[in-house]
Amino acid sequence: MTLPIDPAVIDPDDIGEKQALLEMDHETAIEAVRETCLEIGFGIPVEFSPSELLNEKVDADRDPYYVLGACNPAIADRALSETPRIGGFFPCNVIVWEEAPGRQRVYHLSIMKAARLLGVAPESEAWEDIVAETGELTAELFERLEALETA
Repeated sequence: MTLPIDPAVIDPDDIGEKQALLEMDHETAIEAVRETCLEIGFGIPVEFSPSELLNEKVDADRDPYYVLGACNPAIADRALSETPRIGGFFPCNVIVWEEAPGRQRVYHLSIMKAARLLGVAPESEAWEDIVAETGELTAELFERLEALETA
């Protein structure tokens, strides 16, 4: 299978990639990310720990890894109106994984931008507005998380 795009040349901005490093324990980082998401307008309709599941089911011995499924209902509704296929990407995930004890990596990529790159989302003004709005919310989320890094 040949990919239609070369992942090696994708600029992180093209997929809305954001990262933050939090110097705190894993559970505290999860709570900080959850609270910050809620403060800026993302609900968390789903969350789970792949590491706990894999450690239990296949004895994977994975370090802590947690997924918070973030969603802004008004934006999600507009996105579904533009393309029902975007639901295959829902929710927007914010991941927290433990790089080392007391050091947590927070990671996100824009499903709205990725969907556009993959041809799932339209090239339209309405979609550009959705990308811009979710980008602003995500930028605020990571600005607040980066402030926690220095607090």
